[in-house]
Amino acid sequence: MSSTTTGGQIIAKMLKAEGVDKFFGIVDGTYLQLFAHCVEEGMEMITPRHEAVAAHMAGAYARMSGKLGVCIASNGPGVANMLAGVAVENTEGNRVLLITSSRRTGITYPDRGGAYQCFDQVGVIRHMAKWSATCAYAERIPELMRKALRKCHEGRPGVVHLDVPENLINGPCPAVPIFQPEQYRNTHPLAPLPELVTRAADLLARARLPMIHAGSGIIHAQAFAELRDVAELLHAPVSTSWSGRGVLDERHPLAWPMVHIEANNALRNSADVCLCLGSDMGETDWWGKAPYWAKTADQIFIQVDIDEERLARNRPNNLAIVGDARLFLQMLIDELRKRSSAMDLADRETRVAELAEKIAEDRVKLDEMLALPAEPMITCHVPHICRQIFDDDAVVIFDGGNTAVWGNFYTAILAPNTQLGTPHMGHLGAGVGQALGAAAARPDKQVYCIIGDGAMGFNMQEIETAVRHNLKVIYLVVADKAWGMVKINQMFALEPVKEMFATALGPDRTGTINTDLGEIAWDRLAEAMGAFGARADSPETLRTALDQALAADKCAVIYCQVNPEAHMMAPGLIYFKAMHQEPAGE
Repeated sequence: MSSTTTGGQIIAKMLKAEGVDKFFGIVDGTYLQLFAHCVEEGMEMITPRHEAVAAHMAGAYARMSGKLGVCIASNGPGVANMLAGVAVENTEGNRVLLITSSRRTGITYPDRGGAYQCFDQVGVIRHMAKWSATCAYAERIPELMRKALRKCHEGRPGVVHLDVPENLINGPCPAVPIFQPEQYRNTHPLAPLPELVTRAADLLARARLPMIHAGSGIIHAQAFAELRDVAELLHAPVSTSWSGRGVLDERHPLAWPMVHIEANNALRNSADVCLCLGSDMGETDWWGKAPYWAKTADQIFIQVDIDEERLARNRPNNLAIVGDARLFLQMLIDELRKRSSAMDLADRETRVAELAEKIAEDRVKLDEMLALPAEPMITCHVPHICRQIFDDDAVVIFDGGNTAVWGNFYTAILAPNTQLGTPHMGHLGAGVGQALGAAAARPDKQVYCIIGDGAMGFNMQEIETAVRHNLKVIYLVVADKAWGMVKINQMFALEPVKEMFATALGPDRTGTINTDLGEIAWDRLAEAMGAFGARADSPETLRTALDQALAADKCAVIYCQVNPEAHMMAPGLIYFKAMHQEPAGE
């Protein structure tokens, strides 16, 4: 082994030892020795047109593959561009390692004064990410990389950031042995205490009506089969957080899809024991508070999470368990089988059947919208027809305001971990990169993204990225030519006070303020970048366009013309508004 190497080569070899096979970022001279050696080690570099998209690709890749998502950004503007992606992927809880370059040692940290392309990258990202640090000495690169990789796999997933000056990445460093992951971090799932699993089994077995609330911890633990087995052993309905949606096939009789809000409220108030798995119980879960959940005095709450800091943050627990969700469920299955004869499943089946009637009734009412005149389409036709045409295990991404709502309400998730979005951030445009990351993670699966025209405008340039890297995503751009969710909110908010806005609204005071968008020929834009483009304004033309897009066998964009007035009236908006109010609580 040579006595010297470069910082970039050390980092590349450590990533290779971690099993990294793809990474995302834009090439730059400040980390040439990093990406060149990553490629030399057999890793594929996927290069978007904007750094934030690299973070979204890495986050989606991590969630879809179960591997570490890696992205890179160059000092100054590259890191500044990356910040939106850092905020989103950390908030969404995706396992991403961000490696950035910075200017040479001696003129940064602190800034010498007027250094080119320089700002406090670590100081900014530290407040947005799970962990952020810089490396001031070549000798410390292996040590800090090991720490960064430990942080990637500790607790709740998020974005971990290591900043390395350009002269350390590209300059000479002492050659060191490359450790294997098991030499510096825990590589085994964290096992819960057996006595706590036994207590949980006793509480669940004795319950009158147990339920399970599943979050994204099930996805990160890949615990889909175990979740189904426990639900069936207990005959316990399964609700989910927004980010945990699809952990159980929504055709399963024990699946309580999140779009059926009243049915979820009824279940959560009826259950006397709740097993919460890998969920924060945050705002989109109504903080776990009444009247959307049973009062704490009326419901035993068991919470299991890989991260101890997540326990009882918003709802008190009767039993708190730290551990990997899959290991916990495997141990729980063994305990429940010992108690199978003591459980009154017949009574539970009756109660569950009664509660499930609310789901069926709600679905019938929602599907009445599909029978309305459809030229141009009602937005619900887009996800409804996609669900009929795409495979059960196709990955679907929702992006936009009202468009994401329509997409969720009219798309059943039929296979585990096949849905992406930004449910914690509602970040417009992230879906473009998420779709590319999903296609990179699952090249043998169909990937489609239902996205509003406003959201698509944030990252439309990435169509070329898909073409260049042969990522066969189908984007369905729902064109209402407006910021639809903002427009409907303005209409309601301004109605009683329009006389106050004569200048902003015009002399007739009938409009809204800056909510309308101009025309973009999305199909022609796609063709200009080498993708397939088509238009659809009815269910029939949409079916034809989708058939053509699949046959084209490359990235495709379908311009979906929808009724703009109907588009504003997305289902469930009343609940979305109520969600932002503090529940009554106890």
